[in-house]
Amino acid sequence: MNIRTLPSGYTEWEAPAALRGAVACLWAQVNDSSAERAGLVLPDGCTDLIWEQGRGTYVAGPDTGPVATTMAAGAVILGVRFRPSAGGPALGIPLSELRDLRADLADLRPPQARQLTASLDPQIAADQMLDITAALVADGAPDPAVTWAARLLRDPAMRAEDVAAEVGLSLRQLRRRCQAVVGYGPKTLQRVLRFRGFLSRVDARPAILDLAAIAAEAGYADQAHLTRECGRLSGMTPAALARQRAA
Repeated sequence: MNIRTLPSGYTEWEAPAALRGAVACLWAQVNDSSAERAGLVLPDGCTDLIWEQGRGTYVAGPDTGPVATTMAAGAVILGVRFRPSAGGPALGIPLSELRDLRADLADLRPPQARQLTASLDPQIAADQMLDITAALVADGAPDPAVTWAARLLRDPAMRAEDVAAEVGLSLRQLRRRCQAVVGYGPKTLQRVLRFRGFLSRVDARPAILDLAAIAAEAGYADQAHLTRECGRLSGMTPAALARQRAA
């Protein structure tokens, strides 16, 4: 990917084939305007390695609520998004320690942070990010049991107890493994994945906002259940969040 030709705004693309088992996507955000840009990051069950021009490299831990962001004028931000079962092993720390936090890479992996300084050219930073990610994944592969569990938990009807049995763990073992490699337990992961299912449906048909139907499709008990969960995870009502994303 040629970083210099990226359009203003957010762009996402696939990781190289060798990294796709651990990396959900690569992404970039470019602000080519002369003003700051405000944003809102919503929980997705993932952990991101982020390089920001003028700031350096940091890790965005797994979120359980909305995070407001501000992007400087003219800035470029690059990211590697680890799958739910991959962030903890790659970084070599229990992700529960980074839940709802942003941590400088220098505090976690000093040698890698020295390779990704704030003053790098964005294209060089992008290449370095891939090299470092490959090395991190080689040192710590995704947890296979949690990878399987995360797939099962995409079904809102699945109970955590049944998921644990399916992957060959006790519920206590699954909870401990999820805390380490995802950052929180299987029930919270399921809530987040269900919320992402709601968002994907809203994004797919922005002109049709039948919240009762979307709530049922996404696995919520009813529209009131969706409203409560959307408030906890985004800080907004479903209708307000849908309007913001459509805009």
